[in-house]
Amino acid sequence: MNQYFTNDPELAHDEHQFDFTLAGHSLRFTADNGVFSKHTIDYGSRVLIAVVAAAMPKGSLLDVGCGYGPIGLALAKADSTLQVTMSDVNQRALALAQRNATANGVQNVTIIESSVYAAIAGSFDTIVTNPPIRAGKEIVSEILAGAWAHLNPGGALYAVLQKKQGAPSAKKLLQARFGNAEVVKKDKGYYILKATKTTA
Repeated sequence: MNQYFTNDPELAHDEHQFDFTLAGHSLRFTADNGVFSKHTIDYGSRVLIAVVAAAMPKGSLLDVGCGYGPIGLALAKADSTLQVTMSDVNQRALALAQRNATANGVQNVTIIESSVYAAIAGSFDTIVTNPPIRAGKEIVSEILAGAWAHLNPGGALYAVLQKKQGAPSAKKLLQARFGNAEVVKKDKGYYILKATKTTA
């Protein structure tokens, strides 16, 4: 079975368009078969966007596992001075993210193909992720723990996970890697985790 964290260019297309208001802006999205949550913005992403937008980060932001783009595009739209990089391993998702950026007039984004951090250069003030749980614990752990090396000192990682899908153990992992971790929001079983890079 095709999964949203794999590439399958032969997968039949079934595009959907819908409008959704995120971080105070109405955005139009095109999604398709082979991407995560193609009919609407999933609840976890909505909660993550709201939390990060409320603390509106400055400088540079990386959205790991961006899918067709709701998190990165919503935050880029909310602040045109924010330099947003969006990455995913799924080429179809990346193509949709680029189309969605264009459709919504979002220009302060760079969209790249990368397996976790393999193609990520430089460091960022903020990293956000709704990690691909179905890709397995190893990949999710790599995204969470690996964020430390790609954050500027004082930078923060925000991640959304469901309690039943490992949020408590993810918090322990972040605590071990960053020396700190907090649950900044709980909503319908979704936890927003935050960890801050306090040392260089």
